[in-house]
Amino acid sequence: MKKNKNKKTVIIFSSFLIFLTLSCAEKFELPTNTGGLGNIAGDTVYVQLNPPWVGFNNPQDIYIGNEPFVYVADTDNNRIVMLNLAGTILGTREIKKPIAIAQDYQLNLIVCAEFDTLGQTFSAVYKIDLVATSHKIENAPITRLLPRPNVTSDFNTLIKYTGIAVFYDNSFYIARTGPNNSSFFNPDNSILIFQKKTLSDGTKKDTLVGRLPSLEPTGTGILSTNNISSLTTFKRRNIDFIMTLTGNTSFKTQWLYYNYSSETPGYESRLAPNSSKLMLPNKFSRPEGVTVDNFGNIYVADADRDSIYKFNSYGDELQSFGGRNIFKEPYSVAFFDKTLYVADKGNNRILRFILSTDLR
Repeated sequence: MKKNKNKKTVIIFSSFLIFLTLSCAEKFELPTNTGGLGNIAGDTVYVQLNPPWVGFNNPQDIYIGNEPFVYVADTDNNRIVMLNLAGTILGTREIKKPIAIAQDYQLNLIVCAEFDTLGQTFSAVYKIDLVATSHKIENAPITRLLPRPNVTSDFNTLIKYTGIAVFYDNSFYIARTGPNNSSFFNPDNSILIFQKKTLSDGTKKDTLVGRLPSLEPTGTGILSTNNISSLTTFKRRNIDFIMTLTGNTSFKTQWLYYNYSSETPGYESRLAPNSSKLMLPNKFSRPEGVTVDNFGNIYVADADRDSIYKFNSYGDELQSFGGRNIFKEPYSVAFFDKTLYVADKGNNRILRFILSTDLR
């Protein structure tokens, strides 16, 4: 009799734990297409993990570092916030209007932000050396990579740096936007290439070596750099990247891969137009952020449609969800250990989601 009583107690206690787990999370059904949002219905639901992370002001980017720590571009609080995976703030770094963050494999942060000089404000790119201060971000040395000192053409108040793509060899790309795109050699809408160059004293320096060729600065189709809003990479030994665009182009999320075997090696679109849901013309309205998980699934944050879209590596649409009852201008997405992180810009918070199938 005592054995049966203990068994019954275990069952009741287990049921109570399950109830507690689900009561701390909010389920979001994947609705049918309403208002052209592209949401998908099905048995799988996204579950919001509570509590939301608050205290931000217009956050425009979120990034999971290689440590892993969570980094948030807290734009209108003029700071980078470093958190652990539980949401505890570990430190902050004051920097004006940060809008994009990435991290190289030496654990340096690369940040697109702003700086003031001579009464004017310029878009800027910085590197923050976290290792030098054992990840005390508030004291970490910071170097400005752009605008370059004594390069007059860099000091242009109309250009903006909007995205960062870091590769396995610690080279990286910077997305640049601006109104002057008549120049064949250096249009404002470009992707800039940074590589490490060895100096005469043996030290290595991040150096701007050029821009990606064969991309159309005002193109309306594929291989366009028409107002890039974000970049992301695959954390693999290649130089593939995905970009989102908000300019006048039909394909506002594009996956580019480098074709070494072509007669003229260079970037090509991995997915052909109309070959999948991802590559349907005008699929997105204003995509502001994109990320990739370890399985190659692609997540896109569409700020206009208040929605997150998920696609597999073939461009097939999977679990997509959203709406004004959940988001207000979702601006960035990140993924780590089955958890999807969203910078819910208009609501000044970070939200976390997990698929209901991963709760079992």
